[in-house]
Amino acid sequence: MRVLLTGGAGYIGSHVALVLLERGDDVIVVDDFSNSSPEALRRVEKLTGKTVKTVQADLADRAAADAALAEVDFDAVIHFAGLKAVGESVAQPSRYYRTNINSTLNLLDIMREKDVRKFVFSSSATVYGTPAAGVERLDETQPIGQGVTNPYGWTKAMIEQIVTDVQRAWPELEAVLLRYFNPVGAHPSGEIGEDPSGIPNNLMPFVAQVAVGRREKLAVFGDEYPTADGTGVRDYIHVMDLAEGHVAALLHLQPGVDAYNLGSGEGYSVLDVVRAYSEASGREIAYEIVAPRAGDLATLIADPAKANERLDWRTTRTLADACRDSWTWQSQNPHGFAGA
Repeated sequence: MRVLLTGGAGYIGSHVALVLLERGDDVIVVDDFSNSSPEALRRVEKLTGKTVKTVQADLADRAAADAALAEVDFDAVIHFAGLKAVGESVAQPSRYYRTNINSTLNLLDIMREKDVRKFVFSSSATVYGTPAAGVERLDETQPIGQGVTNPYGWTKAMIEQIVTDVQRAWPELEAVLLRYFNPVGAHPSGEIGEDPSGIPNNLMPFVAQVAVGRREKLAVFGDEYPTADGTGVRDYIHVMDLAEGHVAALLHLQPGVDAYNLGSGEGYSVLDVVRAYSEASGREIAYEIVAPRAGDLATLIADPAKANERLDWRTTRTLADACRDSWTWQSQNPHGFAGA
């Protein structure tokens, strides 16, 4: 299969590219490299011994998108392209709406013109917003778009609605919406991994940078939640499990739109992650407790039963595996791809 990965040089996209190439698929990446590095794709080629066709373009620009994909043949699309920092989306909402939504509209139009019907969308558990009282394990029957607290999350919820509406008008479209929980870890080789620009927005890359000496200490937002140690609990999924989930979704596409949670179904606290990373790295992770952030939830865990049953997919890697692989990546690449 010839699979187009939009934003395929990013953290998750590069790992999906690797899994697809190892399966024997052809991979075409379109990326503007605004928040990623061509080095990631060079390393994917090194690991697999195969070539990734790469096109540099901003899909949010319709003329650029048309020009980039005019001569590109593909059978399916996995759509990662978009901006993804929650805090930045609050500060720059118009940029987030314009980039994330326009890139998707342009892509869907181009797919219809080419009669490419297979579409997997990189969504997020943020579409669930604030769950109803007492709900800790989220399944796909939970309403979306209620209590979403930031423009990034709204773009994901809006795109899910756009895909649903487009499919109603184009019944042949086969679409899956993958709602990620908390992707962590790296390829076990240490060749590719998460390389955030600026201050990391997510817990594990921040912890990794503390371990490697790039950051002084971790700020733990609150320790009085109703959890075992008072810190927030989340569902962490190894990026290689997540990548395999995309392939499973691609292989189970059928006409219509369906949504799947991709998570482990297990919850770990902030301090659980700190301890696990300290053990994996052999280094103490300095941290301080600070005031909780407005809108943060005590516990958020996936119910992945639907994906387990219908996609024949489940996580096989542990939090310890994710910490080990993250540390291999970070210790070998203390400054990320910029140090290559």
